[in-house]
Amino acid sequence: MQVKKYLWPTVGLLAVAFSAWLLYHELRGLSLDELWDSLAAIPPLHWVLCVVSTLFAYAALAGYDRLALKHLRRDNIGWLYLTITSFTTYALSHNIGASVFSGSVVRYRAYAAKGVSATEVGILVAFCSFTFALGIMILGGITFLFDPDVVERFVDMLPVGTSAVSGILLLLVVALYLGGSLLRLKPLKIGKVVIAYPRPSIALQQMIIGPMEIVGAAAIIYFALPEAGNPGFLSVLGIFVISFSLALLSHAPGGLGVLELAFISGLDEMPQADVLAALLVFRLFYLIIPLIFAIFVVLFFERSQLHTSNHTTSTS
Repeated sequence: MQVKKYLWPTVGLLAVAFSAWLLYHELRGLSLDELWDSLAAIPPLHWVLCVVSTLFAYAALAGYDRLALKHLRRDNIGWLYLTITSFTTYALSHNIGASVFSGSVVRYRAYAAKGVSATEVGILVAFCSFTFALGIMILGGITFLFDPDVVERFVDMLPVGTSAVSGILLLLVVALYLGGSLLRLKPLKIGKVVIAYPRPSIALQQMIIGPMEIVGAAAIIYFALPEAGNPGFLSVLGIFVISFSLALLSHAPGGLGVLELAFISGLDEMPQADVLAALLVFRLFYLIIPLIFAIFVVLFFERSQLHTSNHTTSTS
């Protein structure tokens, strides 16, 4: 039990250290002046579009929770409450990592106050994670199919057609999931894990909401990149899907170092200062500012819960 407790945090820290070392060798010729010039070159309109993209991404994340609660037939929780809960959960877990401040813990504290059980919270967390995975598979399938060069940007020695085949396979998995829901198949059992297909109306909404958050997050980087040398939104989206997936698999808090290294490798035709500047904007809007707000939300919530508990104790 102790090994499991410290395994993933250790893996995450090692991933950060290794990525930082690789990134240092990749960027050692880059000066802070170049980076500042790249940030200053972003037009005011594009800064606004980065903010709009961030709001769009976090609104989609709230949609994850809304769909999960509908799946659980929990319609008694208002939009504002679940939006704040979702925002706080993702702002913390994106930055700190699930191993330190688990999204399930944040959700349990919030939704338990509304009568949601621990088992239901576990289903909700799994549902939201799978909705995100569907978004990755859908967008990965589309970009790999219609922009085959995306995968080749990361691996030079792949056979011709690898991207297209990967794209078709990803979309096929999504189609099988949707088909299972439409045909109302029995729950899928993989060892001790039981995956119950949601109602068709919910599964169809997952196909829309899942990609929306990823599109919004990728758009932050796209709008922060200069037009010169920009390969276009579809390519940036494909690179983001691959880079963000690698960052998540690394278990590095916030994908620190991993995301930067992968993106710089994927956009090697653009100046490194421009790519790094765009990623700094992404981290500012998608990670750092939401984290600051989330900390205040948690403090306010815990203070209100403590006050309620004290009031209940004094009146009993």
